[in-house]
Amino acid sequence: MEKKPFHPGPRPPRPAAATAGRRPPMRGQKPANPNLINEQIRAREVRLVGDNVETGIYSIHEALRKAEELELDLVEISPTAQPPVCKILDYQKYLYQQKKKQKELKAKATKVVIKEIRFGPQTDDHDYNFKLKHAIGFLQEGSKVKAYVFFKGRSILFKEQGEVLLLRFANDLEDYGKVEQMPLLEGKRMIIMLSPKKQPSKG
Repeated sequence: MEKKPFHPGPRPPRPAAATAGRRPPMRGQKPANPNLINEQIRAREVRLVGDNVETGIYSIHEALRKAEELELDLVEISPTAQPPVCKILDYQKYLYQQKKKQKELKAKATKVVIKEIRFGPQTDDHDYNFKLKHAIGFLQEGSKVKAYVFFKGRSILFKEQGEVLLLRFANDLEDYGKVEQMPLLEGKRMIIMLSPKKQPSKG
């Protein structure tokens, strides 16, 4: 007797909770531009600013015509103003410059330089003052200072002396830096961290 092939029936639909809110991934789609440009601008009139036009209020049609004559883009740079403020410029070049500025600002914000200064538990005044002068210079240039006393061999017995030295160091630098971390013993080193105080702007 010949067997009939098995054909499963239609699968039951998935519960709504499993599929709700899902959207199919959109491959290759570029993020929207941060500014409205050209025909995307919906205002009836705009305020044109910039070196290549006479500043003033223009109808959107006139502003678009001026941009076309200059073979550039009409870019809305202040959408909340009444009327919106626009510039006529090369939009791709503008985006590149904005991206470059943001990258530079980010690099400046994240770049933290830490300078280390090492003491012995029985540092003499001459060596102390020499290192204090260096620390002042580091803090004035915007760097953090990591000062530590290194205890070699049995000199760990002088850890209280090392703590006193670091606290004196922090006190002598109070006009230039603030204590970020009080003296803390880590292995054979007692460490204090100081960050620069903001210098008053020169007017």
